[in-house]
Amino acid sequence: MSEAYQVKLEAFEGPLDLLLHLINKYEIDINDIPVAQITEQYMHYIHTMQKLDLNIASEYLVMAATLVAIKSQMLLPKQEIDEEMDEYVEDPREELMHRLIEYRKYKDAAEKLKQKEEESSHLFTRSPVIFEELTQSPQKVVKGELTIYDMLGALGKMMERKKWKEPLETKVQRAEIPIEQRMDEVIELVRDRREGVYFDELFTYQSRTHIVITFMALLELMKSRKVFCEQERHFDALLVHYMEE
Repeated sequence: MSEAYQVKLEAFEGPLDLLLHLINKYEIDINDIPVAQITEQYMHYIHTMQKLDLNIASEYLVMAATLVAIKSQMLLPKQEIDEEMDEYVEDPREELMHRLIEYRKYKDAAEKLKQKEEESSHLFTRSPVIFEELTQSPQKVVKGELTIYDMLGALGKMMERKKWKEPLETKVQRAEIPIEQRMDEVIELVRDRREGVYFDELFTYQSRTHIVITFMALLELMKSRKVFCEQERHFDALLVHYMEE
């Protein structure tokens, strides 16, 4: 059954995007990256993707190998250098840091352009019209600030807490769950809970099929602006809310 749910998500923008997410999350200085820590966290995300049978692009695996190689170089004993020769010793992290700095520069520029596009899309011109029936101003739409990596990280932690390293397979042949059906179930659950639903509560069954379909359903609902996720502080539990019309 797991083969029927092998998917590739377009929301994953690439290994540099994941590394930048980790740097921001753990408040790491991009010019002095702790390679051991960032490698461990990066591999945690990769393993979570593999448990869900997500098709991981080869570039993610290449970056994983690069991080391991840099980590190995950092562990090698440093050779003593004669100060009079003033020999320059290249930092194994240097190329990666330059790539991340450049990527962040273009990512920030793209985000600003996206904001300008959204602002311009809200501008309309038309002849004056009096709307006497409208007495209340429309509510401002609340946007979730969490990324797909935050959700993937929360899913990985949940699987560790519940010891779902290898999701159990049922002996009873079950019908495949349509993603539309699971989306309706999630909507019904969060609509009735004004205070929000904890992310873990959506994953009620210990099976790979249920985990993957629920995760995909949640992403589709967020994409269509029917629900949004929030997190008060880093590492806190995620809350899923119904987005009011």
